[in-house]
Amino acid sequence: MACNSSSCNSNCYKNDNVEQSLHSPRPTDRSSSYTSSNGQQNLCVKCKTNQPISATSGGRGGGGDDTRFCGDCFRSNLYGKFRLAVTSHAMVTPSDNVLVAFSGGPASRVLLQFVNEMQRRAQKNFDASKDRSLPVFGIGVAFIDESAVYPVPSEKFDEGIREMKLVVSNLALPTKKLHVVPIENIYTSDSIDGKDKLAKILNAVTDPTGKEDLLLHLRTLALQKIASENGYSRLVLGSCMSRIACHVLTETVKGKGYSLSADIQYVDARWDIPVVLPLRDCTAQELNLLCRLDGLKNLQLLNSPPPSINSLVSSFVSLLQEDNPSRECTIVRTAGKLTPFHFNRIPEINDSNVPLATRRRQKRYNLKPVESISSESFCPICNSPLNVTDLLSLSSPKNSTSSRFHATCCSSCRFQILPKDVSLMEHFYSSLPQQLVARAKNDRNFSLLREQIQDCLLSDNEDES
Repeated sequence: MACNSSSCNSNCYKNDNVEQSLHSPRPTDRSSSYTSSNGQQNLCVKCKTNQPISATSGGRGGGGDDTRFCGDCFRSNLYGKFRLAVTSHAMVTPSDNVLVAFSGGPASRVLLQFVNEMQRRAQKNFDASKDRSLPVFGIGVAFIDESAVYPVPSEKFDEGIREMKLVVSNLALPTKKLHVVPIENIYTSDSIDGKDKLAKILNAVTDPTGKEDLLLHLRTLALQKIASENGYSRLVLGSCMSRIACHVLTETVKGKGYSLSADIQYVDARWDIPVVLPLRDCTAQELNLLCRLDGLKNLQLLNSPPPSINSLVSSFVSLLQEDNPSRECTIVRTAGKLTPFHFNRIPEINDSNVPLATRRRQKRYNLKPVESISSESFCPICNSPLNVTDLLSLSSPKNSTSSRFHATCCSSCRFQILPKDVSLMEHFYSSLPQQLVARAKNDRNFSLLREQIQDCLLSDNEDES
C-alpha cells in the first residue's frame, strides 16, 4: 500500500534527496496543474508541482493513495521502500554476489530493475571514491524452467527466453549472467532421468494443493542449487506484500501456524544461501502500476497451476483488497507481530577478508530481535521448523527408511503431500531428490543425539535460574 504523510515507512517525505530517475522510459507528467471535475486543482501530494497519476492516466490508475503521486514521486516512493528494506535488514553488503529469482512477472520484473539500479548507484559511488574501500556487489539472474510440469508451446517458450535474455542484456554494466535451468536438474545432469523422477514424485501426490506446494519447494531447491554452484551469497525473491498476505492465510488454513513467522520476515537464513525479500512492503498493485508507467513488459512463460487452496485464497484476498485497499497491509502487519525465529536475520560476518566498512555496516543495521524462537529440526520437504508435536514423532521407532522419512515431515506435508499407502510411500521416497533425503537423515541423527544427552540438558526454567 502506498504510504502517506502520516505513516511513511520509506522516508519519502523525509528525504528530498532521493534520485528521481530509475533510467527507464516514462510518460510525460510535467504539467503544472490539473483541474478535477469539481473545479479544484489536483497536484501530486509530494512535489506539489506535477499532475498525479490519476490525471495523466485518465482514471484512477492503480487505485488508492498511489494515484495521488505523480509518476516520478511514485517511482521514488516505491524504490525508497525497497532500499529501506535492504539497508535496514542488511540484506546485501558490498562484498555479496546476489542471485535474483526471475519469473518474468511484475514483481520479479520490478525487483530486477531495482537491484540493478542499486548496483548502478553503488558503482557510481565506487568510481567516485578515493580509497575504494567498499566493493560493488555482483548480480546474477535465475529462471527456473517448469515446462516439464506445465507444458508450454515450444515457440512461445523460445520467444519468451529470447525476450528474457534481451531484458538482462539491456541492464547497466557490469554484465549480468542469466541462468535458465530446468527444474528437473535438482536430480541430476541427465535431464531424461530427472524428468522421469520428477513425474513420478508429482504423480504420487493426489492433492492439487499438495502438488503445487511440492513444486514450490522443489523450485526453491533448484534456486539454492544454482546459487551454491555459482558462488552466490544471497538469493533475492520478489515476494511482495500481496503474496505474503495470501501466504499468511493459506499456511493458517493448512495448520502451519507455528512455522508461519519463519516465511514472512525480510530475511530467511535457514537455507544454505540466505533468502531475502526486499519487496515485502510493496503491493502487487503498486508493482503492476510501475510496470505500466515504465513500459516494463511482463514475460509470463509458465501456465497457471490447477485450482487449489492457494488460488482460492488468492482470489479471496483480491476481493478483500478491492473492498478496502489496506486489507493486505493489515494481514501482513498482524502476522508480523508473531515472534521471528533465530534464523530470520543475516548471520554476522567475522571473516577478516571482508572489508571493515562492510562489517561495521552490517553490525549497524543487522539488529537482533529482542525475542526469537530457536528451532533445531526442520521438515525435509518444506524446510519448516518443527514444533513439539512434530518432534514427538521423531523419537518413535520406525520399521523402514520411508516410514522414518514420513515421521520427520511436518503434519501439513504428511497430510497433503505424502502418500497414505505404505507401498506408494516407498515409491515416493525412492523418487525424492537427494537433498531432501539428506536433510531428513541429518534431522534424524540430531534427534537421536538429543535423546542420548537429554539428561544433561537444562530446561528453560533451569537456564533462567
